[in-house]
Amino acid sequence: MPPKPSATFRYTAMRLGIFAACFLVAWPAVHFGLAPAGIGKSNVFWIALLALILSAPVSFVVLRGQRDAMSEQIVHRVDRAKAKLAASRSQEDDADDAARAQGAS
Repeated sequence: MPPKPSATFRYTAMRLGIFAACFLVAWPAVHFGLAPAGIGKSNVFWIALLALILSAPVSFVVLRGQRDAMSEQIVHRVDRAKAKLAASRSQEDDADDAARAQGAS
């Protein structure tokens, strides 16, 4: 069975896909005058800005489930890191206590 892709990777890929789709919608809209054009040679940057503005609310609604999955994955990783850190601190404390007990004897 192939490894499960990261929820963060999936969210990012889907977010980029939505941006690309919005870019492909904004390009003809600007070209045919349905949306205002940029100033001078800034047209591509203007289209990218329009695509970003369009893709943000779409992604917010469409990718809600994926964003929640990514959040759960991040919380799980942070909790696991905290547990490892606590275990490491516990081992250091035990070793320090043992060294102090030997030094006191």
